[in-house]
Amino acid sequence: MADQPPARPSLAGREPGTTSTGRRADPARPLAERMRPRTLDEVAGQQHLLGDGAPLRVLLEAGNVPSMVFWGPPGVGKTTLARLLAQFSEAEFLTLSAVLAGVKEIREAVAHAKALRDGLAPRRTVLFIDEIHRFNKSQQDALLPYVEDGTVTLIGATTENPSFELNAALLSRLRVFVLRSLEEADIQSLLRRALTDPERGMGLSEDALPASWIERIAEAADGDGRRSLVLLETAVELGRAESSRDERVLEKLIGRGLRRFDKGGENFYDQISALHKSVRGSDPDAALYWFARMLDGGVDVSYLARRLTRMAIEDIGLADPRAQRLCLDGWDIYERLGSPEGELGLAIAVVYLACAPKSNAVYAAYNASRALVEQTGSLEVPMHIRNAPTKLMKNLGYGDGYRYDHDESGAIAAGQTFLPERLLGTELYAPVSRGLEIKIGERLAQLRAARKS
Repeated sequence: MADQPPARPSLAGREPGTTSTGRRADPARPLAERMRPRTLDEVAGQQHLLGDGAPLRVLLEAGNVPSMVFWGPPGVGKTTLARLLAQFSEAEFLTLSAVLAGVKEIREAVAHAKALRDGLAPRRTVLFIDEIHRFNKSQQDALLPYVEDGTVTLIGATTENPSFELNAALLSRLRVFVLRSLEEADIQSLLRRALTDPERGMGLSEDALPASWIERIAEAADGDGRRSLVLLETAVELGRAESSRDERVLEKLIGRGLRRFDKGGENFYDQISALHKSVRGSDPDAALYWFARMLDGGVDVSYLARRLTRMAIEDIGLADPRAQRLCLDGWDIYERLGSPEGELGLAIAVVYLACAPKSNAVYAAYNASRALVEQTGSLEVPMHIRNAPTKLMKNLGYGDGYRYDHDESGAIAAGQTFLPERLLGTELYAPVSRGLEIKIGERLAQLRAARKS
């Protein structure tokens, strides 16, 4: 009877609460490291990838571990998943940090992978690169041939949008899986397991900490599983030192919670986009929320003031010209008063912008005029509106036929045109029927009719 191939490790793996040796994990290691999931079923959250019929689980059940990149915020299991995938595929697991490694380290890893592939007992290699977005183009290019020929199965982890941070050639060879922030319920479950697990956790009873402490820690972790375990470990130690279960003891540890906010990364631009779209969508409640979120994250307030002014110009325009002045006033108030009092001046601007009538008519007309200039080139200025400061220029016909509008009825020289002949009749600005632009539109209709008469 032919030898049967070794069975692939189960997706569920060992029962939770046991170690590979059956011994208690080293308590000197940080709790977050001891509680690192050993099976897919122990991973907190990410059911959109790992649940029944979910894409990543389907690939694994089919025995397929392709090169991929995990994109998500810190503490959601990117490194853990990479380790589990290597374990499931019975591959060698090599890890590099893009912060410290360069082309030299990549070549050494590839040489090791080739030796394993070509050895007497061939074995695959999973090369995990943490913070892969920090690799420059030449470092990313160095990976291409080995990902292409299967020398390594590359798994990258990034907190940044891979569309912007990875070059197209490498990205086209990777499958992108988006990991989500952990829900508070997932984190609470993780905390209770870590608190009571006798093998890897703290080995305490579930009531060793008040339920309210678990809830508060899960909230303060802000979707970060690793951070929640660090807080739990410290909270238990602090509770013992203080010999108290009072909420004020926990507040000493947690204090003012910090929300996720990267002043130059994906989360930053997502939030400013949310603020802008809330203003454009005339939702003052949502606009104030995102404004407060960005302040809470430590945004440069002058940047916010500049963006608010842009919103007034782009999305409100002449429907309510006062919006621009209000933004500039709010900006000036902040510069004079500073934080936190000056932020209220900008909050007033946020609410006003969201409630104001909206028009992008001037914004659209300006963009159309720029496009028209690019399309039509250097058309000549009509002779009748050219400047004629010298006698020669007057003799050449500069300014001939120009009518001074203030001398005409209603200060309009009816029939006089100002565009190059090729563009006569072009209309770029189309006022909307909202706010002040209702009146502007009525007046513009009269002006255009007079020019055509």
